[in-house]
Amino acid sequence: MVTRDWFKGTWRALLLLACLPAVVLAASGADVLLVLNSNSEASEQIGKYYALKRQIPKKQICWLTTTTTEGISRVGFEREIAAPIASCLTRGKLTDQIKYIVTTLGVPLTIERIKDPADADYAAVDSELALLYSEMKGKKHALPGTIPNPFFGKRDDQFSAAKYGMYLVTRLAAYDVQGVKALIDRSLAATNRGNFVIDMRGPSDEAGNNWLRTAAILLPKERVVLDENEDAIWNLPDVIGYASWGSNDLKHNRRFPGFKWLPGAIVTEFVSTDGRTFARPPDDWKVSRNWTLSSGFFSGSPQSMAADYLLEGATGASGHTNEPYLAFTPRPDILLPVYFSGRNLAESYYLAIPALSWQNIVIGDPLCTLGSPNSKPRP
Repeated sequence: MVTRDWFKGTWRALLLLACLPAVVLAASGADVLLVLNSNSEASEQIGKYYALKRQIPKKQICWLTTTTTEGISRVGFEREIAAPIASCLTRGKLTDQIKYIVTTLGVPLTIERIKDPADADYAAVDSELALLYSEMKGKKHALPGTIPNPFFGKRDDQFSAAKYGMYLVTRLAAYDVQGVKALIDRSLAATNRGNFVIDMRGPSDEAGNNWLRTAAILLPKERVVLDENEDAIWNLPDVIGYASWGSNDLKHNRRFPGFKWLPGAIVTEFVSTDGRTFARPPDDWKVSRNWTLSSGFFSGSPQSMAADYLLEGATGASGHTNEPYLAFTPRPDILLPVYFSGRNLAESYYLAIPALSWQNIVIGDPLCTLGSPNSKPRP
């Protein structure tokens, strides 16, 4: 059942879109700080490839010397990641120029717990780095729990680090270097065509379903495939965006959706651990909702993996390194419409993510954009 409150919220969003012009601004390599790990060959290879493709100036390539494991302690993060990046920004007089920080495969992914889990002082490295601007300006934040994302929902605002006191951090990662290079190539070939596939978990009236339903309303009808049935959607052509419950859908029993992804396609799903690792599972591994049978786990979880969508051909994805809770997952009703309107990948995802210093990661080239809906396709 659709509630009266949902209708009110949806119409408010529609009126907002109708009354305010979308902000579609060009971004370039001059806005990017590329962060590489000198101890990781994969990071170095990805960095060289991306810097060439996006013409990243040499002074905007920041080299770390840190562990190649996906987990790092809080002390290690501060000493080996945050402090060197702050130094790169300060030394290069880039603090206010940079909008996007790009990490890579080979840079630690998660900050590990150091206290009782109830304190929730652990986080994704990238989500913590988003607050580096305010930290450098002397505005410290508490570690336990979440910090509100000041850019969340500001869909018609121009982004700058100084205005919002944050950076937009994305990660160039996949199961291997070739996978990341392919992702970069697809980002450069992105065009505004294809279908946004929205797969609800049956017809129930719950927050996640209402966000998915609203996303479908805010996108052009002819560009949307909306499934309100209990069955999951498989094997569709020309997919440019996908939002679903992933392995939390009772009928989602396949590891790969079998889509034909278009260059620039992005993914988001309501899954607690889909960004937990970029280690590649065995080919015969199956996703599930069964948390009682640990033999079916991969990297500590039975849930679907964001990197699988990249392996199949998507260009960008959100993920969670640990339980984010539904309220802090990306909002598809913001993400998909603003990406369709021409906002780049980084801005689209961060407009849709409610909190920082948390479990969220954004995978992809921050500069990837579909362009305006009315723009001519690239030759």
